Parts: sequence; structure tokens; C-alpha cells
Amino acid sequence: MCGVTGFINPKFNEATEMQSVVRAMSSAIKHRGPDDNGEWIDIDEGIALGHRRLSILDLSQAGHQPMSSPNGRYVVAFNGELYNHLNIRSEIEHQLKNKISWRGHSDTETLAFAIEQFGIKKALQKFTGMFAIAIWDKVEKKLTLARDRFGEKPMYYGWIGDAFVFCSELKALKVYPQFKNLLDRESIDSFFQYSYIPSPRTIYKNIYKLCPASFIQVDAKTKAFEDIRPEIYWSKESIVRKSVNNLFNNEHEAIISIENSLSNAVRRQMISDVPFGAFLSGGIDSSLIVALMQSHSSIPINTFTVGFDQENFDESEFARDVAKSLGTHHNELRMQSSNMRDLIPSLPDMYDEPFADSSQLPTHLICKAAKTNVTVAVSGDGGDEIFGGYNRYLWAPRIWNKIKYLPYPIRNSLSDFLQLISSQNLDPLLKFISVSRPNEKLQKLAYATNKIKSIDDLYLNLVRTWNSSHQIVLKPGGLKTGKEKIFSLNDPISKMMFHDTITYLPDDILCKVDRAAMAISLETRAPFLDHNVFEQAWRLPLNMKIRGNETKWILRKILSKYLPTSLIDRPKVGFSIPLGFWLRGPLKNWAEDLLFSSKIKDDGYLDTTVIFSIWNEHLSEKKDWSHQLWSILMFQSWLESNS
Repeated sequence: MCGVTGFINPKFNEATEMQSVVRAMSSAIKHRGPDDNGEWIDIDEGIALGHRRLSILDLSQAGHQPMSSPNGRYVVAFNGELYNHLNIRSEIEHQLKNKISWRGHSDTETLAFAIEQFGIKKALQKFTGMFAIAIWDKVEKKLTLARDRFGEKPMYYGWIGDAFVFCSELKALKVYPQFKNLLDRESIDSFFQYSYIPSPRTIYKNIYKLCPASFIQVDAKTKAFEDIRPEIYWSKESIVRKSVNNLFNNEHEAIISIENSLSNAVRRQMISDVPFGAFLSGGIDSSLIVALMQSHSSIPINTFTVGFDQENFDESEFARDVAKSLGTHHNELRMQSSNMRDLIPSLPDMYDEPFADSSQLPTHLICKAAKTNVTVAVSGDGGDEIFGGYNRYLWAPRIWNKIKYLPYPIRNSLSDFLQLISSQNLDPLLKFISVSRPNEKLQKLAYATNKIKSIDDLYLNLVRTWNSSHQIVLKPGGLKTGKEKIFSLNDPISKMMFHDTITYLPDDILCKVDRAAMAISLETRAPFLDHNVFEQAWRLPLNMKIRGNETKWILRKILSKYLPTSLIDRPKVGFSIPLGFWLRGPLKNWAEDLLFSSKIKDDGYLDTTVIFSIWNEHLSEKKDWSHQLWSILMFQSWLESNS
């Protein structure tokens, strides 16, 4: 795992000056690659590439970057891992009849040779892995930036004055001379809707996220930077359309196919020259990944989990039981509110732009705990989106089928009535419901059913923190709400899963994990995001993913081969924290210092009347506004750190 930086700016006159700038950019993300650094400069073309290296495969200088391809045409700076690089080496050796001498065994060398041998787009289509790559073509005078299929690794690009710049994290751009890009108002609107800024936007004007499964090319000869358009090299939409027309019709065949594809992905991702382990929550996804890892290992693998004192949020007992059953070497971290107070000040720098998924806190702490033992940690990320794990996939269609025949005004009145009921009054009504934290979920449902005209509206409300940025943002940027295009599929659940895969997964889940892990130089890997697994998963009929009240049906069937049923059949909890409780207690003073600072009014972004109202309702336990408050706190904390 590494960090990539660079720029194109022909106005530089000295190579030493260019090297100084790109080195400063790379130093800003040293945490992504503490083991080595390098720069490559072409003063005539005004291009500079920088790299920070976290050594995972081939720890020698044979893996040093930026790296030239064998014939010298291409120079690459690469962040990520190619899990199939040995297969690609074999293919190259076969084509060249073994007339090749490798310098080492790094996947970067394989990548550079593949680009030379197959061309950029075809090489990208061959790669199985996670990556963000900068490629300079000395012949065509073109820079190519590419990102992996699901967006596991980040790549930012854009303009600072006349310069075209790119990097793995935004903090590298902030040290570029003349950086003074303004905040993007529409990005602020998006942030308050989703608690993250959706691709391709960033918090800054003229700076963008490269979308997953795409690449851009910058022609340094013409300097026509404004004509840059991302090109897709692997289409999820095409894969889904093809797969749903070739569905499994035999459950036994489907189970074997999914298990084999997952097992192969896990085996590939266990290749490492440094110690590795796995995150284990005790849920279906992480338990299955750990079970498959242990089946490929002759010694106990290292597993890591985090526990809470609040029982409704604590899954550590389940993780402990799973680890014992599978025979792993288990490590458990207990999370206290004091850990939060110590960590919170570092979040703005860790994420570079406003980001308010509160599980960012335990995610970083468990990464920190894992780093004391391993350099690579495998996760179960992607299982929910691809195999139907979120509760909204179960409940949204059922709720819509119950209320869709009600006239629109009555629907809204029902939502308004439910929102008026206090949390205390709901408690006795919900105590017999067999889902975790039912009070919180019913309040979210009441909020989500407001002003909906279709199941798509209901889904979008369920994934939003604020239904509209107008509820909290003063002078919003004009971003339209409720008009997002939902990819058309035959059933609403599949539509939700696909939409989560292209939005929530890369911009929230994978961003959260990448920054939390790379802040302490830990590499994370996600076998569910092997594109072969994705393709097989979309061949499953919906009832092999969700059956009755059971989510991820097929994963449960596979896991039953490794674990007793008692460790599999339990309600989904999710990786969340007792945020509402902490904001009323140990984090209260910190929150009030931010929420009622004169600066929040002077900045002029947020409606302080709304803030005062929801804070008082939260303190009185009339409502749980923890997620909305966290979005305000993270925005204001970021703003104060970057003013």
C-alpha cells in the first residue's frame, strides 16, 4: 500500500524546484508509505511523479517507485496490490517465450510490464486487485490516472491555477504552491445529505475524485486539460445486465460456485511478504472471510475485534465465540469514551474533507490495534452490498407495500405523527420487537417516509442523514434532492443493492477504511470485492440472497460448513457506536464547544436555530439526533481545522 502524488506544470524552470514540490506533496502522505520514497521528473514536459511506499510484496529496492517499464516508455507510480500478478507474469512469459529477465518479484514490476505489453486499457481489464495508478507515456506525452473497479484505493485530481495536480489524499494538494481553491457549496449540500461527499465531487472547487473502474488521460502536448473525460474500463451495469440473464437455477451449484470464487479470492489476498490478519466482528461477512482464511492456513491467523460497554452495541462476545470455534489467535480491544476524546481531534486531518460516518472512530482504533501485530488486515467489506445484507433491503419493500395505497397527504401525516412521538414513549411499545435498537430504527423510518412518492424515494431517504440540505445549510448551493437516477432492475431490492455498490460502498465504507487504516500504515484487503465474486453474486436469484426474514442466505449456507448454527443465526447489529449516549455524556462538552461557538454563526454555513433545537431534543432524550449532530460536528471540526 502506498501513496501517489504529482503534477503537470510547464511553467517550472528548474528540475530541483519541481522535485522539491513533489517531494513536499509526498511527505504530506508519508503515513501511506513510510518505508521508501521516490520522485521522477521531466523538466521539458513539466511533469513530476512522487511516490511513498509501504512494502508488502518484494521488500527490496527492486520494488522502488516510480518505476519504468522494461523498454523505458512508461513510468508508473502505483498504490495498491495486484492479486493476480503472478498469473499475468506467466501470460507475459508465455507470449515472449520466456525471453524476459525480471528484476524482482513485486507486482509493480508486473504492472509496468503489462502496460507495455498489452496497452493501458487492456492491462487494467486484466488486473485483479485494488489500485490507483499514475502512468506517464514518454512517447505520447500523456498522463493516465486509473482507479480499481470498486474504489478501494483513492485518486484525486484537478487544477490549482494552471497546474494539473493529482494525489492519493487531498492533504498532498494543500502543500502545492498557490493552493487556494474555494469550498464547493454543492459539495457541502451533498455532505449534509449523505454524511460524505459523493464522487466525483470533493469539498474543493476544481478538485475531483476519480470514479471507480475508470481512467482519465491528460495530453501534456495540447494542455487541453478542460477536455478531460473519464473513461470506463469495466462496467458494473453491463456485468449486472449480463449476469441477471444467466441466473443460477440450482441452489447446490450456486453454493459451490460462490464458495469457490470467494475461497479463491481469499487465497489470492493472503499472499504477502509481511504479517497479516483479519478483522472479525462476529457477523456473517467477517466470520466467513476468517473461516476461509483459516482453511488456507496451517497456523492460527490473527483476528481483531472491538467491544463496547453498552450491550446493544457490543458484538465482541460473538466474535470471541467465532474465533474460538475456528481456532484463530484472537485479539480484542475494549472501546471507551476516553478513546474517542483522544481520537476526535485527528479526524479532520485523517479524512481531509468533511466525513461523518461515526463508525470511523472504532474503525481507526481497531486498525491501530491490528497494526501492533500485522501489516495487512483482511475485512468483510462489500458483503452487505453484493449479497443483500442491509436491513433496508428487508424492510423498505415491505413498508412501501403497506403504505403505497395511502393517499400522499395521509402518508405524510403518518410520518409527521411518528416523528412527534418521543423516544421515551416508544420504548415500552417496542421492547418486544426482535431487532437491535428498535427505537432508533423506528425513528429513522418515520423520518424516511416523509414526502415519498415511490419506493426509490423511500430508499433514498433511508440512506440520507438529512432528507434535504435545506434543513440545515444556509444559502445552499442549489443541489437538487430526490432526483438521483436509480439503475433500472426488475425488483426494488436489487436496485438498492446496485445503487449502494456504486455510491455508499466506495464513498463511505471504502473511504472510511482506507483513511482509518492508512493513517497508521496498515493495508486492508476485501475479498468480497474481487470482481469474479461480484459477477457470480449477480447470477444469484434474489431468493438466494434474501429469503423470508433472512439476509445473505447463501453466505449463511456456506458459513454453516465452518460454524455451528448458533453462531450464525442472529440479528444484524452493524458496526456502530453508542454515539447518542456519548453525546449526552462524555462527549457533551466537546460537542457544545463546537455547536455553540461564535465561529459557527460567523462562518455562515449552518442554521444555528436548527442546531439549538435538535441539540436540546437530543439532550432531553425526546429524539435521537446523534447522526445529524455528528454530521454538524464533523463539518464544523473540519472547517475550524482548515480555516
